[in-house]
Amino acid sequence: FELMMAIQSILEGLFEGFDNVPVFHVALEVVLLMLVIWLVMTKSYNPNDNQELTDKEKQTLIDEWIPEPLVPPNEKYSAKYDKVVSGKFGRYIEINNFVCINFGVHNYLCMNENNNVIKAAAECLQTYGMGSCGPRGFYGTTEIHLKMEKKLSEFMNCEEAVLYSYGSTTISSVIPAYCKRGDVIFVDERVHFGIQKGLLASRSQIKYFQHNNVDHLEQLLKEQAEIDAKNPKKARVTRKFLVIEGIYQNLGDICLLPELVALKNRYKIRLFVDETISFGVLGNTGKGVFQHFNVDVSEADLISGSLEHALGSVGGFTVGSTFIEDHQRLSALGYIFSASLPPMLAAGGLCALEEIEKSPSLIQSLHDACHMVHQALSTLNHIETPSAPLSPVKHLFLKSYLQVSWEEDYSFLKKVVQKCLMNKIAVALSSYLKSEEHFLPQPSIKIIVNNRLDRAEVDRLVAVLQEHVVPFYTPANIHKALSVSK
Repeated sequence: FELMMAIQSILEGLFEGFDNVPVFHVALEVVLLMLVIWLVMTKSYNPNDNQELTDKEKQTLIDEWIPEPLVPPNEKYSAKYDKVVSGKFGRYIEINNFVCINFGVHNYLCMNENNNVIKAAAECLQTYGMGSCGPRGFYGTTEIHLKMEKKLSEFMNCEEAVLYSYGSTTISSVIPAYCKRGDVIFVDERVHFGIQKGLLASRSQIKYFQHNNVDHLEQLLKEQAEIDAKNPKKARVTRKFLVIEGIYQNLGDICLLPELVALKNRYKIRLFVDETISFGVLGNTGKGVFQHFNVDVSEADLISGSLEHALGSVGGFTVGSTFIEDHQRLSALGYIFSASLPPMLAAGGLCALEEIEKSPSLIQSLHDACHMVHQALSTLNHIETPSAPLSPVKHLFLKSYLQVSWEEDYSFLKKVVQKCLMNKIAVALSSYLKSEEHFLPQPSIKIIVNNRLDRAEVDRLVAVLQEHVVPFYTPANIHKALSVSK
């Protein structure tokens, strides 16, 4: 009875509401309600209507179908490989069926042609197979990985080493493993792209100092000290790092390590040194920039390096104290999530390192070749190099007293590289991601030195460069050369 009374009360309220509402409004609501009910109840298609197409209709549809490309066409960039290599990357290199003198590949000690290294890698291939097929923490660690890490730590006079699968991603994985949001990183403005990506991933505050300018770095450190003095509580939890290279990839010059270490100790900041180029190059026995300057390696909190340049293998590594190295095994993305270095490449790198230890004359022969090439390149007109005499990487820049744009500079040097290749000399043109580089370097020709070059080969390089640079090096001739090539 109470329920009936409640329903009657509700209905009376509705009818009283309708009395106060225009008729067209009520009619519209009724129509909309019926439309909603119709849409809900009505199927958009008949599931039983499953008419089969004839073979002719199917073929017509197939013939008319034009698939869209997965990637939009881009005429500016091409995936065409105009330099295809056959055979080993050694003192000579075969490109497009032409044997060229090799000035274009990072193979400083020609280890990939060393018979002992080849034998060690081949024997390891028979034992472990092609790849490890798993990260280091998930059945990707083999005995050869542990031997390589032990040998690296002993060679560099450090407590421990960590081995990575790729040289280029080592430092970009290491930096964000230690540097986090709120930290401050002081870094040379000319560091290579891998370091820049690590800095970006760290989300730290980045303070660039002018290249190899110790005074500018100290100015930034003083400014940071003043900021810390104003807020001591925040300063106690703000970690500060200094990131440099032993030999800078984009210039080929050597860092000012003793002065940088002095600032590191004075302002109590952590020092990371990337020795991708300098490992196996600098120092009497190839131990890098610390041996070169006779600075104790313990001054660095972490050193990273590559197996891909002096050792002729693949992969990267870091060395440091046990405390520092253990942290990477849980925090460095390139170590945790990448399949470990194929054992045969670790075995080849291990043998190459042993070859350096047995024959320090390999390092001296590389130093002699670097000096010889540097002296020869210094005779070129209209070309300058900031690279150090001991650096195996020589960057050749067009002198800046004639004004040409970055694009014209790049295009002209590209033509010079092509002329060199036509004369059976392989050199490289430095390439950069213009929109992503913090400091876009000027275009340059990159000359890579190996320890087996002789005077005749170096003189041949200089003669070809002189022939194809000097006659054209005026703005008018550069414009003309580029217009003809187009």
